[in-house]
Amino acid sequence: MAIDAPETRRDGRCFWLRQAIAPGERDAPALRGDHRADMCIVGGGFVGLWTAIELKRRAPTLDVMIVEADICGGGASGRSSGMVLPQWVKFAALEELCGTEGALAFCRASAATVGSIAAFCALEGIDAEFRPDPWLWAATSESQRGAWRSIVENFDRHGAAPFREMSGPEIQAEMDMPGLLEGVRMDGTATLQPAKLVRGLRRVALARGVRIHENTAMTRLERTAPPRAHVSGGCVTAGCVILTMNAWSMRFPELRSAVLVISSDDAITAPVPEKLAQARYIAKPLISDSQTFVTGLRTTMDNRLNPGISGGEIGYGGLGARRFEGRSTREAAIRACVRRASPGLADIPFVDSWSGPIDRTRSGLPLFGRMAGAPNVLYGYGFSGNGIATAPLAARILASLALGEVDEWSRCGLVRPPEYWLPPEPIRYLGAHAVRRAIRRKDSLGHLGRKPGPVARWLAGMAPGGIVTTRLRKDHQRGERP
Repeated sequence: MAIDAPETRRDGRCFWLRQAIAPGERDAPALRGDHRADMCIVGGGFVGLWTAIELKRRAPTLDVMIVEADICGGGASGRSSGMVLPQWVKFAALEELCGTEGALAFCRASAATVGSIAAFCALEGIDAEFRPDPWLWAATSESQRGAWRSIVENFDRHGAAPFREMSGPEIQAEMDMPGLLEGVRMDGTATLQPAKLVRGLRRVALARGVRIHENTAMTRLERTAPPRAHVSGGCVTAGCVILTMNAWSMRFPELRSAVLVISSDDAITAPVPEKLAQARYIAKPLISDSQTFVTGLRTTMDNRLNPGISGGEIGYGGLGARRFEGRSTREAAIRACVRRASPGLADIPFVDSWSGPIDRTRSGLPLFGRMAGAPNVLYGYGFSGNGIATAPLAARILASLALGEVDEWSRCGLVRPPEYWLPPEPIRYLGAHAVRRAIRRKDSLGHLGRKPGPVARWLAGMAPGGIVTTRLRKDHQRGERP
């Protein structure tokens, strides 16, 4: 039984979601009573929706259900930066997990998903504002120069060349960004409106016959055979339960030790085509700097400036049930990042800002597998802020595992046990804050041409992977306790 669905709330949500939710749109009905399904997916973000669509593509008669605590896209997916980046910059970590050929294959597959997302949106009539913008990974201080060198050299050894180096004068010839000292450019990347994509995926999943229940939080998971997902007022018994919960995976003790949940923050301006034209930054590369806590810039189809910064709030035991309502408290820090790249864009008012959770693994790479002692419970999490281009591949991995198919996806090196990386609370909370302070100090001193002391450097070196990962410890690869 389902209860009457309310009108989908727009007030209080981030800018992307307010744009994407049509006036008068209604939530999918919450679940009440006992139900059965072949597959029950917990979490209606990018990974959960892509997985449901992939399962129905492979087995159209399969009964697939999604239960989502909020609305589809209401968590991390609908408040993403909208940068569509393949996994090339994590090649070193992928190589240790998947081997050289496996890493190259995964990187090429993630690069191919950029175009496949555009084709999917065109086919299904999803206006996700997809735009094939290149990516510029740049240095904004002397200490950041050449941050990409080891990655580029590694590609050269394997005959892969996704990057082209750019000097400061070459960058300035293209756009007025005097703070960008040098960088490397990658084509085959894109930007989009993430909430419009995730809400479009929701529509497609419903059209494929996926049963979606929003405002239906899982309260308890029975790891029986078959497993049972309990929700407030009901229960779903399924042949397989697939957990695609992003930061909310922290509620499971066996998954908790592998991720640090930390927020990122974004802001957006009103349409400012004249300002962007003056800076020669209309439909130009999306930009990331080389700080440990990466900052970025992009523009939108309607000529808004959208900057963002990582390294925000750390919650005790994760970020709990927080749904990230209201404006970001870090607008001054976001504005400072814009000023470092382009002073001419720094004073444009922000019409909105928001924060969202990132589930960062030590390697910066997601984890997939079966829950220990419960082979019919699968997990997929730890996308570390780079999930849009990876989510369709995650769907293939999870679908192959759920259907018992032995193929390149179920045998992928990213299918592995959760890593024993982080200690329990309160040590985790205190340690994470110490590391965050050290990283912020290192990043800020770098812009002053100074280096932090040895303790701060040591603490900053413990940072988990994010968009970029240059190395991976062997003990972490094996899933052993460091």
